[in-house]
Amino acid sequence: MTKRLQQRHDDFKVKPALVAYGKPFFDELALLAIPTRSKALVREVFLMGGEQALVFAHSVLPRSSMRGAWRSLRNLGNKPLGAKLFSAPQVRRMTLSYKKLAPHHALYQHAIRGFDEKPDCLWARRSLFSLNCATIMVTEVFLPRILL
Repeated sequence: MTKRLQQRHDDFKVKPALVAYGKPFFDELALLAIPTRSKALVREVFLMGGEQALVFAHSVLPRSSMRGAWRSLRNLGNKPLGAKLFSAPQVRRMTLSYKKLAPHHALYQHAIRGFDEKPDCLWARRSLFSLNCATIMVTEVFLPRILL
């Protein structure tokens, strides 16, 4: 995704919105197989074409995954996570899943924070990435401007 956006937008950038340890959403806990009360590093960024937000990316990095090869992921700042993930041939991407997000969904609400226009729904895709038994989750929410 990041590579395609970079090819399409000369002024591509990553705009961090949140990087903090917090409680993942319930469905994320189950997919990552971490205990209910566990905290993980949650990173939320907007992938931008100029001043237009195109994608909202929500990543969950369990503490147990922040060691070894992925230790540097906690300090990405405005660098794209995708570039880091796909630079290591040992990283395995699990099957993608897709979901239509209604306005009451938490990811929808995070993605459109600060936007004047609120679409009826948003589409998202999610996948797990693993490296040496460490797993992280990335959810990308496609914003209306991506179609322009």
